[in-house]
Amino acid sequence: MSLWGCDNMGRLLVRGMLAGLIASMLAFGFAKVFGEPQVERAIAFEEQLARAAGEPAEDEVFSREVQASVGLLTGIAVYGMALGGLFALAYAFISGRVIHLPARSTALILAAVGFLALYFVPHLKYPANPPAVGLSETIGYRTQLYFGMIVFSLAALAIAVSFGWQLLARLGAWNASIVGALIYLTLIAIAAYALPAIDEVPETFPADLLWRFRVAAVGTQAILWTSIGILFGLLLENGRKRPTH
Repeated sequence: MSLWGCDNMGRLLVRGMLAGLIASMLAFGFAKVFGEPQVERAIAFEEQLARAAGEPAEDEVFSREVQASVGLLTGIAVYGMALGGLFALAYAFISGRVIHLPARSTALILAAVGFLALYFVPHLKYPANPPAVGLSETIGYRTQLYFGMIVFSLAALAIAVSFGWQLLARLGAWNASIVGALIYLTLIAIAAYALPAIDEVPETFPADLLWRFRVAAVGTQAILWTSIGILFGLLLENGRKRPTH
């Protein structure tokens, strides 16, 4: 890679991380307003179960106020910047190779595909759970299954894109895209059927709380991915419009 290419990649990464940082602020606001109340209710439910079982209260390393403010903001910001950097690398790979569209359109398509393949589809099989849902002794197993579903989703996406690309000249862009989507859905259905199901929700856990928590989790990720796609595209186009000296 030339020095010019390295310079371009560095700028691309900076824009991706900046887009991720700004997007994480928006996601934090949504999570704070809609997600944290559900976490508070889940913790209260968990503490109620512990008191009923005669278990001693656990010591908190950080208070709930810190966890719900600085801790939440820091976690989302770090995650958002890392995601933005990876988004920039993915954009550099597909732009001009897989997708031949303007920067903003390419970034939005990448954000939509990334959200679906890396988060939403795995979430359908193994959705996010609030406190008091899930056994502590199975957390490692559940984490492995979740990341396994992500790997299956990425592999299915790569296979679908490869087949769609091969059929592009014969079927046209629209029909090749439909075939690729059907291949992806078929492979995901097979993976979802093959992987074991996990259901550790207590019978007494409020159904509305579980639903609201999971909706808030999906909403936070949707805002993060959408914002990164929009902001990254805008930063790219604005950077290209600046006069060079």
